[in-house]
Amino acid sequence: MDIRKGDVVAWPTNLGWMMGPWLVYASLLNGASMALYNGSPNSSGFAKFVQDAKVTMLGVVPSIVRTWKNTDCTAGFDWSNIRCFSSTGEASSVDDYLWLMGRACYKPVIEYCGGTEIGGGFITGSLLQPQALSAFSTPAMGCNLFILDSNGNPLPHDSAGIGELALDPTLFGSSTTLLNADHHEVYFSGMPEWNAKVLRRHGDEFERTADGYYRAHGRADDTMNLGGIKVSSIEIERICNRVNDAILETAAIGVPPVGGGPEQLTIAVVFKDQSPQAEDLNQLKLMFNSALKKLNPLFKGFIGGCGAIAPSNRLKQGHEESPTQGVHPGKAL
Repeated sequence: MDIRKGDVVAWPTNLGWMMGPWLVYASLLNGASMALYNGSPNSSGFAKFVQDAKVTMLGVVPSIVRTWKNTDCTAGFDWSNIRCFSSTGEASSVDDYLWLMGRACYKPVIEYCGGTEIGGGFITGSLLQPQALSAFSTPAMGCNLFILDSNGNPLPHDSAGIGELALDPTLFGSSTTLLNADHHEVYFSGMPEWNAKVLRRHGDEFERTADGYYRAHGRADDTMNLGGIKVSSIEIERICNRVNDAILETAAIGVPPVGGGPEQLTIAVVFKDQSPQAEDLNQLKLMFNSALKKLNPLFKGFIGGCGAIAPSNRLKQGHEESPTQGVHPGKAL
């Protein structure tokens, strides 16, 4: 992001996420100032703050940009001091980011992707290279990354392709232990070797384009990225299953919008009895959103759809078929 002395850096984030420490160190070590706003970034108040603080580097999460675009809450504010934007946390949309650039005389958006467990980014854009919308132009300094083919083998570095992304295990800043899990099992078990080193699993699906850029396509495992927060679908389902006694089972699905962009959470619900009416599903969606805030207070209204499924055959005791077998779709909202 080329942060330098005299810059004013704003990035809506928190200290429990990678970008909180990044904001503190990246600004202060480079002689810049932090612009800290007390309130939600999804408001005209934040847009005015960016103007009044004369922010020169504005960090975003794609779902925030989509909210700005849909509500037009940035209209009428002068963001001409912005020298560049940066984006991380989710897959972004070309249309949304072209709109974002237009807020500041078409300044570039530097994409940045990494994780708290590697202490920073493994792939990024760069102001030293031509950029493409919603794409990365280079691995981060000191990082070597690989895209795995359908057989789990690394593709040649200069070839186009799409698949699960793996990292060189010598990446500076990466974790060596986990508090509540087996570090080797999570990151290295079953991974291929390269130059006699077992590659490190990251869990994202990436594409290398024919012209040498990289694009993120969300998670390749059962983890979702919601507003830049990684969460397992199993965790979401565990919360949602307990919201209402009428629920037999739920399935959490991350649905990327047409044209790319941040995933939207959709919950498929299997009820013990017949499907409820549409208004009951809307109430259930509110209950899910409320329950998920207890899982993480940063989750705010991420559920975009709630589909109802009613069993057509009651499960027999001791029968090991899945509760979702032998069912028919109900109303999907």
